[in-house]
Amino acid sequence: MTPTAADSARRHDIDTLRVCAFGLLILFHVGMFYVPWDWHVKSNYAAAWLELPMTLTHQWRMQLVFLVSGLALNFLRRRVSDGQLARQRLFRLGIPLLFGMAVVVPPQAYLEALRHGATEPGYLAFLGRYFAFQPWPKDAFAGWQFGITWNHLWYLPYLLAYTLVAIPLMRFFDGPGAPLRRRFQALRGSWIVVLPLVPLMASGLLVYPHFPYMSNALVGDWYAHSQYFTFFFIGYLIGTDAGLWGELARMRKTALSLAVASFAAFMFLSEILPEDLSGSQQFAMLLVTYVNRWIWLVAILGFAHHFLNRPFPWLRYANDAVYPWYVLHQTITVVAGYWLSQLALGPVAEPALLLVATIGGCAALHELIIRRSRLLRPLFGMNPLRAGPPDMCPGPLAQV
Repeated sequence: MTPTAADSARRHDIDTLRVCAFGLLILFHVGMFYVPWDWHVKSNYAAAWLELPMTLTHQWRMQLVFLVSGLALNFLRRRVSDGQLARQRLFRLGIPLLFGMAVVVPPQAYLEALRHGATEPGYLAFLGRYFAFQPWPKDAFAGWQFGITWNHLWYLPYLLAYTLVAIPLMRFFDGPGAPLRRRFQALRGSWIVVLPLVPLMASGLLVYPHFPYMSNALVGDWYAHSQYFTFFFIGYLIGTDAGLWGELARMRKTALSLAVASFAAFMFLSEILPEDLSGSQQFAMLLVTYVNRWIWLVAILGFAHHFLNRPFPWLRYANDAVYPWYVLHQTITVVAGYWLSQLALGPVAEPALLLVATIGGCAALHELIIRRSRLLRPLFGMNPLRAGPPDMCPGPLAQV
């Protein structure tokens, strides 16, 4: 396929980062079935070795997703008014969220409730109780307090809320606050590392002590908001400034070295510090945590800009597939994992089959059904079907 003028104007590294960020999210959730941490359903074959890579990526994976979403918002706002942006986000995020909560997510809640003995076998009977919107027994499934759950789709209402909050902020930074934005984009060297730590440390010192848990419930989840919105708006401020991106690419190797060192320090402090931290110990732990999170993103952005800013043949298709794969993947993982765990296949065959089932299920449903259906496309956040082959209708960068 010959690149078009529109292709040449796109930032392919950001498109590719978006695909990779959500691909990592899918792999992480497959790993959650095996790592020795609590999750919706679990395998009988715990894999302790997964804790190290899962801990490493868990420190920054969702921060990367929100940062890329902020970058995408920067692109989208150039093409639409504030009112159009708000309406589009309500439609593109709200409809898949409601559809997902009604159709895609319930099998996860059912199997989790079944695992915890909070419901009897029988999916239709479970749905009758689920759509009564009444609280379930404690810890029946994630979201039991509300009777219904958005589970892994929590990112959608958070992104919608952040977009609506960001609209007046964007207007300010495009007007009276433009000098502040330019000063941010003029950051170089160590200032790129240091300055974003200020709001992150403020969040940790002022918000975290009062709201120490990330609930994914949107309302009252103030520590999560203070963290995720910071990364989201940093992404918006970075935008496509050539000088800042050039500096990120220049410092990519140094940033990677610092990232490895900061993760080692994070793991060391996690091992030696007591659960009841003193004030100085808490400050040190927070500082190392946020340095670790941010410096990994600096390295990722730098390497992506240096190596990935090119129109890969698969990128348009993959960018279009991200949203439906995101909506589908965890339900496929939970359902397939639950049934595979009944077969005693062993610690090699079972995870291999689960990975194949997750990726194959997402690929088959997206390719054979969703992207070819005028009805289903908007339910999974995709653009309306136009004339011509479906893969010629790529979604916008800011689709999610």
